[in-house]
Amino acid sequence: MHELIPPHGGTLINRYVTGVERDELLAEAASMRVIRLDEYNLADLEMIGNGALSPLEGFMNHEAYNSVVDSMRLPSGIVWPLPVVLPIDKDTADNIHEGQEIVLKTADDTIIAIMTTESIFPRDKKRETENVFKGDDQHPGVQAVEQSGDYCIGGTVTLLNPPNHNDFAQYRLTPEQTRAHFAKMGWKRIVAFQTRNPIHRAHEYLTKCALNICDGLLIHPLMGKTKAGDIPGDVRMKCYETLIDNYYPNERVLLSIFPAWMRYAGPREAIFHALVRKNYGCSHFIVGRDHAGVGNYYGTYDAQHIFDNFNIPEEIGIEPLMFEHCMWSRRAGEMVSLKTCPDPNDKSDFVFLSGTKVREMLSNGESPPIEFSRPEVAKILVAAYKNM
Repeated sequence: MHELIPPHGGTLINRYVTGVERDELLAEAASMRVIRLDEYNLADLEMIGNGALSPLEGFMNHEAYNSVVDSMRLPSGIVWPLPVVLPIDKDTADNIHEGQEIVLKTADDTIIAIMTTESIFPRDKKRETENVFKGDDQHPGVQAVEQSGDYCIGGTVTLLNPPNHNDFAQYRLTPEQTRAHFAKMGWKRIVAFQTRNPIHRAHEYLTKCALNICDGLLIHPLMGKTKAGDIPGDVRMKCYETLIDNYYPNERVLLSIFPAWMRYAGPREAIFHALVRKNYGCSHFIVGRDHAGVGNYYGTYDAQHIFDNFNIPEEIGIEPLMFEHCMWSRRAGEMVSLKTCPDPNDKSDFVFLSGTKVREMLSNGESPPIEFSRPEVAKILVAAYKNM
């Protein structure tokens, strides 16, 4: 029996309750104060509940928030790079007290969870955005923080109902379910690939390089909120399915949805993405060029360099696989990186298209060249852009 990597913090958290306990809490919830969640909060709550954010058992209290923003660690010393908070407005903050139980609902009034309040505190947006994002007011992550409530409420959560998803049910696997799949397949070394885009030839190349040293590959696309201009989730899923069916060994690949929203926090988010995939049972994690970046806010390989600040075996656990920029070499007739190409200084040898150029081609009904995208994937994207 192969033994999988332990979850971050040692225990896979499960904050769901069932049976009599659930029924009793649902009855009690009728008299509780209500906080309604937006899509950001709901995604975080789902991952707290199913253990994807282990060791977190709720939204961060004031002590945890300060510790993470300043040092990328929880008060216990465990590495954790991003604040996971529940923002509220001042009026709500003024009418809640520590120790109070709050019911968390969706916008359509569905009960999701009950929170036991540990602290209500002002959100230090300036310090948080400077430390976490290192960006200005045009940065999408900074904008998300600035547009949220000025206070936060933190505390342990108990989930009574899972968030309802109307799409891709077969791909919405929890950490417990992905771990069960890996164990069933006999995989021990599993590499995770994070993406919010279709998989193009460069991504395909580096995932297959990683698969050469691992037993299995988890293609784990982020399907929560992204920025304007990103390819819609349903289009991306068609691309992933088509690519796996035609160009990957099916018995060594698992496609599953990562329900998180995109923070665009660059280096810190690379650590976050790695730790969460550790909770899903992965032993390795691909970190490529400008991971979780946006615009020019981060250096090309900052998301790789940040791992040097930690003792990876003891503090991170999951092993990052660092890849340089990959592209098609005309001379070699294959995908290469700057480490494997015939001449890294001969820029004319490379087929490289910017995201802007690709979107322009797709908008004009043109397929990107085969050196950039598999024709089956390009066909899906061209058809989708015609309807956008």
